[in-house]
Amino acid sequence: MKSVRSTVEAAARRGIEYLTLFAFSSENWGRPEEEVSSLMSLFVEALRREVAELHRNNVRLRFIGNREQLNPSLVEKIEVAEEKTRRNTGLFLNVAVAYGGRWDILNATKQIAAEVAKGTLKLDDIDETLMSAKLQLADCPEPDLLIRTGGEQRISNFLLWNLAYAELWFTDVFWPEFDTKQFDLALEYYAQKQRRYGHTGEQVGAAEC
Repeated sequence: MKSVRSTVEAAARRGIEYLTLFAFSSENWGRPEEEVSSLMSLFVEALRREVAELHRNNVRLRFIGNREQLNPSLVEKIEVAEEKTRRNTGLFLNVAVAYGGRWDILNATKQIAAEVAKGTLKLDDIDETLMSAKLQLADCPEPDLLIRTGGEQRISNFLLWNLAYAELWFTDVFWPEFDTKQFDLALEYYAQKQRRYGHTGEQVGAAEC
């Protein structure tokens, strides 16, 4: 929770508009029952303690993931927190709980298939823009940077569609020790990158001129 708080504060101070935290994946349900129970209790406690402070700091809070897997009491608290901060205009904070990138894409595909079956959508209307509009981050821009802690160099089923052109930064530091210094190192790494999106460096340079 301390790392979450410091990272959110650091993002807001640095003018970052969108931040998404991967709190609990769809695969994490397979962890020991005691650990899962403790994490769910932590979410409840975090909502109780942190939402008011986030609201005072103009942070808009939203949770993404499969809410059908969550305890109804937790879902209720999530909805209250989202409604409380819905009109805030500062940092847009997404918290991924019971989330998986494959689930996200599959869920979007089912929505599109249902519209085709009802005749409200034509097959030729399906494109990347439509798919993006059905995903959990539909009203957010594509992520620019993925920060992965703990020494692992993989994205672990996180935002598979959305991260197509994101820069990836890895650190051996585990999340509980992740602090503002580490955050700034990631931002410095990103600042040195040239976003080419499949083009050559010369093309990007010419466009910037």
